Amino acid sequence: MVKVMAKTQYYTATSIDGYIADENNSLEWLFDVDGGYENPFGGFFAGVGAFAMGSTTYQWVLQNDDVMNRPQNWHDLYGDVPCWVFTNRELPLVPDANIFMVSGDVQRVAEAMLVAAKGKNVWLAGGGHLVGQFADRGLLDEIILGIAPVVLGQGAQLLPRHLTARQLALTGVAQVGRFAYLTYAVGSEPAAGRAAVREPAGAARA
Repeated sequence: MVKVMAKTQYYTATSIDGYIADENNSLEWLFDVDGGYENPFGGFFAGVGAFAMGSTTYQWVLQNDDVMNRPQNWHDLYGDVPCWVFTNRELPLVPDANIFMVSGDVQRVAEAMLVAAKGKNVWLAGGGHLVGQFADRGLLDEIILGIAPVVLGQGAQLLPRHLTARQLALTGVAQVGRFAYLTYAVGSEPAAGRAAVREPAGAARA
């Protein structure tokens, strides 16, 4: 039997123009979109053994799901799956939740999450800047996007990094309700590809 390796995945919803929240860090625009009868998140999260999020995402969950007043809401969403929250400020902990507050290099946390996941996948819940740090270190294996039929114009970027077509392989396409789901495998750009786009010495930069 071939052993399937655990993946570190960025699973998120996004607008057509690549924003995961509007300029006020709101997701009200997302809740207006009909997702159909099938919610793929449940099946996805069943394969997750650990996950991480940034402080803005964590605060949104605290407020939107009222988890400080109703801790059971967190447990209903995530069970006992361990969560790492990247933050440089003091944030409240959800009572009895398996949450770790961390800061600094993502490499050591990525290693801890893979151990804690016990063979399951690691989910990067966002935001885009945090996921970008994993991508910078070659620690991102897959991107799963639920694209909503909304154009925001501005807001929190999906992934503020430059990933080339050589690094992204389309592996899945599906329609769920009014969402288009795209799945990409993330890899390293071949050395020849990097050389081909290298700027000549002395080239001016905008």
